[in-house]
Amino acid sequence: MSGSPRHLLHVFSTFCAAGPQVRTALLMRAFGAGFRHTVVACDGRTEAVDLAGGVDLRLRSFEPAPGPMAAVRFFRRLLDEEQPDLLLTYNWGAMDAVLAARTTRLRRHVHHEDGFNADEAERLKGRRNWTRRVSLFGRDLVVPSSKLETIARRTWRLSRVHLIPNGIDADRLALDPAAGAAFRAAHGVPADAFVVGAVGHLRPVKNFGRLIRAAAGAPWPEGCRPHLLIVGAGPEESALRSEADRRDGLGVTFTGHLEDLRPAYSAMDAFALSSDSEQQPVSLLEAMAAGRPVAATDVGDIAATLPPEARVGVVPLGPAVEDHLGGALAALASDPARAATLGAAGRARVARDFSLDAMVERYRDVYESAMAR
Repeated sequence: MSGSPRHLLHVFSTFCAAGPQVRTALLMRAFGAGFRHTVVACDGRTEAVDLAGGVDLRLRSFEPAPGPMAAVRFFRRLLDEEQPDLLLTYNWGAMDAVLAARTTRLRRHVHHEDGFNADEAERLKGRRNWTRRVSLFGRDLVVPSSKLETIARRTWRLSRVHLIPNGIDADRLALDPAAGAAFRAAHGVPADAFVVGAVGHLRPVKNFGRLIRAAAGAPWPEGCRPHLLIVGAGPEESALRSEADRRDGLGVTFTGHLEDLRPAYSAMDAFALSSDSEQQPVSLLEAMAAGRPVAATDVGDIAATLPPEARVGVVPLGPAVEDHLGGALAALASDPARAATLGAAGRARVARDFSLDAMVERYRDVYESAMAR
């Protein structure tokens, strides 16, 4: 690639180290010196910058003036100042930047939708559907799951929708028993415990409280010492710690945010997702790459991502979801050989179908096409 690096302007509601932000940091690193990046995080959180390594990355503050439509006017000015080769917006929290691009007739624009927060976990909001339909008409939209693709085409009535599943470097997360044992020792997790791990931003839609209650009430086999390992940070941490303190007989360790997740996954015996809404979570792929068997709620593309034989641990949302999730976890603890087989099948599927290289090339194609426009 010749000439000066092309300029990508990214607008996020937050640039904390959650799934879409982690993926974006990986893409920045993979694209290399051919691009430079400017990131706007509307809430001021920028922890995911550390994951981007040594790329050419600059932060811009979100500072709209008071008044109606102030955020849209701010992004119009920003677009005029930055003159990006491509505008990249992420989820509903960046909709003001989408509207700014629309009103300035900027066509070099790709929007990303990765899922919904608790306020739309059960039902999408009609006004937001209408806004997406109008503001994203004729624009490129990238989604990571087939369920989101269906919503984009049928509900939002968009035509330029690109389904790009998430991808990871499976070898980077390969199981390391020694690192896992050291991690347990460093975090006070008993060496003989059956460790159920969960990874994610501690916010309501992830519903880690459901996991705590499910594990506390699970029919564990005799002699089993269940222990939850919750990796991540977020606004729900205090409430979750209180929830855990009320559960006798269940060990729970909160690690906070971790840069290197391989030791944590290696310390787990099983991986759990208890969310009200997901699409294709990166943490699921990471756990599969580490060979961890999975118990999860049946949301988004979780079941479709797992190999068929490993879907036995996927349980439906509903009044009995905590009982079913606890039962799925207990079943993994009851049959270690079967759990190991399921974990191995998951690792093989990630390596075959969800590689980082394949994801990077598909994003590159979409971005190149949009810039050519």
